[in-house]
Amino acid sequence: MTVKAIIPFLWFNSEAEDAAKFYVSLFPDSKINSLSRYGEGGPGPAGGVMVVDFQIAGMRLTAMNGGPRFKLDEAFSLLVNCEDQAEIDRLWAALGEGGSFSMCGWLKDRFGLSWQINYAQMDRLMTGPSAAKVMAAMMTMSKIDIGKLKEAAG
Repeated sequence: MTVKAIIPFLWFNSEAEDAAKFYVSLFPDSKINSLSRYGEGGPGPAGGVMVVDFQIAGMRLTAMNGGPRFKLDEAFSLLVNCEDQAEIDRLWAALGEGGSFSMCGWLKDRFGLSWQINYAQMDRLMTGPSAAKVMAAMMTMSKIDIGKLKEAAG
């Protein structure tokens, strides 16, 4: 057996298309690939969006309007590794608008999807000799501050 792809599949109440359009607007190499709609007698309203196939930053995702039965939660998140503070700041503000902010670079957007807006070199900082100091500094942050992380790393 050959696996063709593994694709994150996101369940929304009724916001799949709006969420996909929003995510596509924030990242390069992003687009809506296709939409499928509910037909007559389907579990959703006839003509309403059922499934959205899209990609953000080249990664394919699928979103479905499945109704209120299931909710997105922090057990699943999308990790975005940013090269600089300006990109962290931009994505933090855009994705967090209308949502909620947590700690250590985590936020939940207005659609309920959890994101980790992180520094792309975090793995290097967290495995170096100053890893404990970097971790301690990160634990004081909501939005990641690259300057403070580098300062902690020495």
